[in-house]
Amino acid sequence: MWLKEAMFLCSSIPTRKNCFFISATNIPFSSSPNPPLLLRFHTSHRENLRYLKSLGIIKPGTKTYKTTPSPESLSQILSTVNFLNSQGFSQADISRIALVCDHVFSPEFNVESVFDFFKFDLGATPEETQGLILRCPQILESNVPFCLRPTLLYLKELDIGNLNLPTNLNAHLLNTRVDKLQEKVTFLQGIGYSYEESAKFCARFPAIFGYSIEHNLWPKYEYLVEDMKRDLEELKLFPQYFAFSLRNRIVPRHLHLKERNVIIPLKRMLLWSDQRFYAKWK
Repeated sequence: MWLKEAMFLCSSIPTRKNCFFISATNIPFSSSPNPPLLLRFHTSHRENLRYLKSLGIIKPGTKTYKTTPSPESLSQILSTVNFLNSQGFSQADISRIALVCDHVFSPEFNVESVFDFFKFDLGATPEETQGLILRCPQILESNVPFCLRPTLLYLKELDIGNLNLPTNLNAHLLNTRVDKLQEKVTFLQGIGYSYEESAKFCARFPAIFGYSIEHNLWPKYEYLVEDMKRDLEELKLFPQYFAFSLRNRIVPRHLHLKERNVIIPLKRMLLWSDQRFYAKWK
């Protein structure tokens, strides 16, 4: 006789994953109601293996599972699946998590500390927590005391708020090491801003933390001051300048205006659509 669904408790073992900035994945995630996961005490070992294989968690021959997990290990893996389901994740969501960070389903891994962080440190609702994780599943592998908590404190120090909202930017900011965040503040100080000005700059434009200094920020800064002859005050007024393509937007529009001896604020130069911009300055 089949027994009722059983919820297994995960063993509490600290994670040792370091966090880093990961670009967003294009795999869609589920927002549909979550069907119950039918995990039973007396389900056979083979049936449990088949079930976990269907979710993409058990992948024979990979570095994660070189041999078939023991019944004890399988029980711990199933407890993680059950825990995620209890937090609102559908089977499709769990399959997606397994695809991009299968270490979460290692028998010795504990994901509950990350959920505690979202609830108690970040103040996120279960729905917000689910949204953040699905936008950056790798955050489940991040170490709470050595990565997530210091990052949150540093972002708050910069006065970056609403980090509980489930956006791609917030999810990846929270999964970024403090030293990587500090690199952008140091860059801004290096081009002439004070620490306070740099902090305000980042608070107004937190997307800057996702840009490469070498391939994005520095080339755009050089073009701004050397070719466009603009100053830091203009950049301070419009930090979103760094979000636009140098090759496809900034350079063509600057040269177009230069040929016509027209000087306009950066915001007006870059925010307008091509149709409006080129119709205004023919």
